[in-house]
Amino acid sequence: MHYNRIAREAKTFAVLLTAGTTILIGTSAQGQSKPIASAPSTSTAPAASTRRAFVKPPDLELRKKLTALQYEVTQRAATETPFRNIYWDNHEPGIYVDVVSGEPLFSSLDKYDSGTGWPSFTRPLEPANIRTKTDRMLGYQRTEVRSAHADSHLGHVFDDGPRPTGLRYCMNSAAMRFIPAAQLEADGYGQYASLFKAGTAAKAAKH
Repeated sequence: MHYNRIAREAKTFAVLLTAGTTILIGTSAQGQSKPIASAPSTSTAPAASTRRAFVKPPDLELRKKLTALQYEVTQRAATETPFRNIYWDNHEPGIYVDVVSGEPLFSSLDKYDSGTGWPSFTRPLEPANIRTKTDRMLGYQRTEVRSAHADSHLGHVFDDGPRPTGLRYCMNSAAMRFIPAAQLEADGYGQYASLFKAGTAAKAAKH
């Protein structure tokens, strides 16, 4: 079941030349055409015992750390090409964090196939790490999603998603880094490991 209007929208793609690298950037609405009033406040994340400091590095450091596409998306609000990005079809369990700051954003437990060609989620893993703002870049109103600490452009959120939230967080893969469930402890996100252990146990109990 698809929750988008991608088949009815005209798409154009611009070629960005950054540091001699050719990048395809989609200037479509990410299969997005309807704004929402606000983001949900329910978190699927367990309470963290300690709080990490998520900081945005200086621009010079960012240019060295990020690929040209990651920089264009997170710092200049570009949109990556649908179906040609790393996470749109990723089904592995784990979490998605801001590629700039590392702040936790979304979980695979809330990921679904929206049919748009971009990774889509029904809600954020940590609502406190997400903020929204009105975006009129395409001539009409949308709701942009940015990370709270690094102020990275992530994508947009719409109210045409599935239950239980009815929301579709349509994100850019280039704005995120995926951490598999098996590596959460090693990468410093151990507080989220229980989410996937519980999911595995529940699945086993059904068989």
